[in-house]
Amino acid sequence: MSLGLDPGFTDEQRQLRDMVRDFADRVVAPVSYRHDVEHSFPYEVVAGMAEMGLFGLPFPEEYGGQGASYLELCIALEELARVDQSVAITLEAAVGLGAMPIYRSGSEAQKQQWLPMLTAGTALAGFGLTEPEAGSDAAATKTTATFDGGEWVINGSKQFITNSGTDITRMVTVTAVTGRSEAGKAELSAFIVPNGTPGFTVAPAYDKVGWHASDTHPLYFDGARVPEENLLGRRGRGFANFIQTLDEGRVAIAALATGAAQGCLEESVAYAKTRMVFGRSIGSNQHISFTLARMQSRVHSARLATFDAARKLVAGLPFKTEASIAKLISSEAAMDNARDATQIFGGNGFMNEYPVARHYRDSKILEIGEGTTEVQLMVIARELGFA
Repeated sequence: MSLGLDPGFTDEQRQLRDMVRDFADRVVAPVSYRHDVEHSFPYEVVAGMAEMGLFGLPFPEEYGGQGASYLELCIALEELARVDQSVAITLEAAVGLGAMPIYRSGSEAQKQQWLPMLTAGTALAGFGLTEPEAGSDAAATKTTATFDGGEWVINGSKQFITNSGTDITRMVTVTAVTGRSEAGKAELSAFIVPNGTPGFTVAPAYDKVGWHASDTHPLYFDGARVPEENLLGRRGRGFANFIQTLDEGRVAIAALATGAAQGCLEESVAYAKTRMVFGRSIGSNQHISFTLARMQSRVHSARLATFDAARKLVAGLPFKTEASIAKLISSEAAMDNARDATQIFGGNGFMNEYPVARHYRDSKILEIGEGTTEVQLMVIARELGFA
């Protein structure tokens, strides 16, 4: 079956696609079921991705990166997500949410301190935006940071933070209220909080429906003090900087979702050709073949939308609406394909040992994380002139 990827890819991009696909099939897939059942973080897989340079793909070589772009990151994410979304989100969060805020907003000293280890994949970083009362409404942030004696004192909590509690996590970036305008509007700033900072606690991991091999924790800050130089970017620019991070992250999540939809398609095609009922393959049933055709159509549409947004991002063109369209289409494609794949597999699709069962559990979060479906519709509607 054709990979179905854009024929406009360069030779180097196709080589990257093939390399990551081989790694996913040969290294990731064989251990995915075990890590899913054990809810264990796949350190050996992360080490393999680090050796391949995947954590440094979109960063300049001066900071240990590969000098590629978000487009190459999306190619890698799609191939990994075909077989294991937990592994793909680990890479996506490490690059787009962990290292990218340092690269986009950090001082030169902060970049020199943190980026080499993050781009090498020997360290991970978390991205602390979401709170119990502040998810899509980031302006409702309750966490505060008060300047005292040359240090910022942080109090509050964050939730659903990826890559925040692994053995190789070294820091998190967090938003906090650092003041208010005369009208009462919160001034949000961002801070680097290294692991081990007194008053900073990583709570036990969540018991999640899916993404069992992905590391996710709530975070608590009780008088956590960081030096003045740990302010990330300018004071009061935390919200704007993190919104840019989320816009870029939606393109990456779209690539991940496209990979999940592709994985469901590949598993279903193979099963439909080999599963025999009444003396013939189930794929010879027109209903099954038409279902597979719809699945392929969803993957193709998601891929086109994703790489259109990625190309605009890389070219420095406006891409906010395109990112939301890609995230909307691809996340729904992943969920719809997971549902159809499970139905094609029948009773086997309800067994966790089959990848389609894991995709069924994993894919729902794609319609929620980094902006819900409703948020994407809101962004697209605003572009059409509706508030």
